[in-house]
Amino acid sequence: MNVVILAGGMGTRLAEETEVRPKPMVEIGGRPILWHIMKHYAHYGHRDFLVALGYKGEIVKRFFLDYYTLNGSLTVRMGSGKIDYHRRECEDWSVNLSETGLETNTGGRLLRLMPSLGTSTFMLTYGDGVSSIDLDALLRFHKATKKIATVTAVRPPARFGALVLEGPRVQRFTEKPQAGEGWINGGYLVFEPDVARYLKDDRTSLEKDTLERLAADGELAAYRHEGFWQCVDTMRDLRQLRDSWDSGNPPWKLWP
Repeated sequence: MNVVILAGGMGTRLAEETEVRPKPMVEIGGRPILWHIMKHYAHYGHRDFLVALGYKGEIVKRFFLDYYTLNGSLTVRMGSGKIDYHRRECEDWSVNLSETGLETNTGGRLLRLMPSLGTSTFMLTYGDGVSSIDLDALLRFHKATKKIATVTAVRPPARFGALVLEGPRVQRFTEKPQAGEGWINGGYLVFEPDVARYLKDDRTSLEKDTLERLAADGELAAYRHEGFWQCVDTMRDLRQLRDSWDSGNPPWKLWP
């Protein structure tokens, strides 16, 4: 199944990192967030990716070109410039890197990709968040609803730790990984090709225009994910994910 990844935004809220690279290329454990997302999808058998580029898209292209070229061992024949590759180890992915415009909105980026998506169900996510979502369960849910679109509803991570009180005494501090109230769009979506009817032009917002109209028409379902989910919006978010990766047991790493 095709997987669309929106990776063209400017990531202004993470300016410390995104002045020199797009947010999906910010690294966790020496690999871009984009790579982590793709490993998640590939774990469930989805290896055909369409990446919508915009801001500093050339950096994303360079990563994938170098990733293939530099993986494994090689011999360089200095006299002729010939390169012999040995034991090349690289994921078996098809990655379509499409320039979708610097100022194009999220729905507009999807609209530009629609001719490449054909007439089959496809998945979509953003290039700045990781999750432990069961993609098989998400797809089963989507098919059962017979709606044009399914959004994954998640509980946002708690911003602060909590105090456990006993009268005036603080018993202990506790970190709550997910907030106890409210659901938000977690960005792991499934669409039928009919979504094209809800995409007008480059200015179309996937969130404000497309999803809200689908909801009004009764064509949007919500799959509730109670597990781990984290979007990288701030340096604090990024530090948390890096610390989690360094701990050796990041909750979004489902692959071996």
